[in-house]
Amino acid sequence: MHMARFKKTTKITISYIFLAIIGILMVYPLLWMISASFKTNNEIFSSIGLLPKEIMWNGYADGWRGSGQYSFSLYFSNTFMLVVPTVVFTVISSLLVAYGFARFRFRGKKVLFALVIASLMLPNEVVIIPRYMVFNSLGWLNTYLPFIIPAAFATYSFFIFMLVQYVRSIPRELDESARIDGCNSFRILYEIILPLTKPAIISVIIFQFVWRWNDFLNALIYISSVRKYPVSLALRMSLDVTDTISWNQTMAMSVLSMLPPVLLFFMAQKYFVEGISTTGLKG
Repeated sequence: MHMARFKKTTKITISYIFLAIIGILMVYPLLWMISASFKTNNEIFSSIGLLPKEIMWNGYADGWRGSGQYSFSLYFSNTFMLVVPTVVFTVISSLLVAYGFARFRFRGKKVLFALVIASLMLPNEVVIIPRYMVFNSLGWLNTYLPFIIPAAFATYSFFIFMLVQYVRSIPRELDESARIDGCNSFRILYEIILPLTKPAIISVIIFQFVWRWNDFLNALIYISSVRKYPVSLALRMSLDVTDTISWNQTMAMSVLSMLPPVLLFFMAQKYFVEGISTTGLKG
């Protein structure tokens, strides 16, 4: 009896130690980036320790002012102007399309849904040139429209699929009861489907916010004016404007650019986990 309890305790202890080591390895680069924002250039490249020998307090203030014509206050506002409308339109359009696929019967439904799923297999690199040509012909280059307008037309198949699976898990009896009470389709969507899909919607918001916040390639392709740069491009530009790079300033701005998506995730973590865990269910 005691031997079995000892083996169980040993197994649990080893598991916790193993998970702690993995956690430290995953978190250490982030902690090092934060500590590097207070280090000198020489110490950044000569030491992997977390505690700086000589604390540099100017990293955040000087980094925020930037080394060019514009400060990071402009770059952060640009990023929010790009990300927030994209997230809002993505949620609205994806929920409408998912509601249609999950609750209605219409001609060509299976074919259209198959096309939506098939587009998930399409690499982003394949459509870069066609998208660029279309947006160029529409005069949308050097604006945020290539990000916002496609989001308004449910062009993100992953979110449609995720919401379709979640809406299908909601019993249809709720819809039928609402119809008996005189609700139409849009009222059912607003008063029944929308509140019950809150975890999935939170998951869509987190995914889209993080993806668009960290998007470097598409911003580099469509935005050419420095005044309209998001944070991702501004961080890269800060490495090119001067011959001597103040790495503590770059690390400081990297830490600040990381805060919005991290804070969003922790504030909505409960709903995010619930949304992901129930997305694959089908009622």
